[in-house]
Amino acid sequence: MKKITDSFLCFIYWPSAGSFGFDTDILATNLINLSVVLGVLIFFGKGVLSDLLDNRKQRILRTIRNSEELREAAIEQLETARARLRKVETEADRFRVNGYSEIERDKLNLINSIYTTLEQFENYKNETIHFEQQRAINQVQQRVLQQALQGALGTLNSCLNNELHLRTISANIGMLGAMKEKKN
Repeated sequence: MKKITDSFLCFIYWPSAGSFGFDTDILATNLINLSVVLGVLIFFGKGVLSDLLDNRKQRILRTIRNSEELREAAIEQLETARARLRKVETEADRFRVNGYSEIERDKLNLINSIYTTLEQFENYKNETIHFEQQRAINQVQQRVLQQALQGALGTLNSCLNNELHLRTISANIGMLGAMKEKKN
């Protein structure tokens, strides 16, 4: 307390306290001016600064709240997307399994139809071979028979004369007559 009273006493004894004029001591005047300006700023600017700080605080809180809401919405969207991804993956697995089984079924059906077709071709081939063999056998038999008949006719014509020919005809007619009588 003594220091405060000493400072007031110092102002009383200050020789230029009662008069106005230029103070040439720059450091003392700047210090006084600065303390006056700071005092005025603190007294009048305290409310403005407090309002500015409150507004800034409210904007920051609103931004944080909006960020939290956006984060929660993003988390919900992420969970929805994950659920859809799981659903799509299960469907893809199901399609993959069904597709593989369908491909295997189609493959087995194709193999079976090819085997069936091959068996049919084999049967057709065997039938064709059998038919051609029978036709060849029939042709050979006809040729052999024709050649035998021609040979027999040639031999008969060369060996038979008119008399022998007439006796053979009468003998055959006699046999036919006997056969006719037996039937009656």
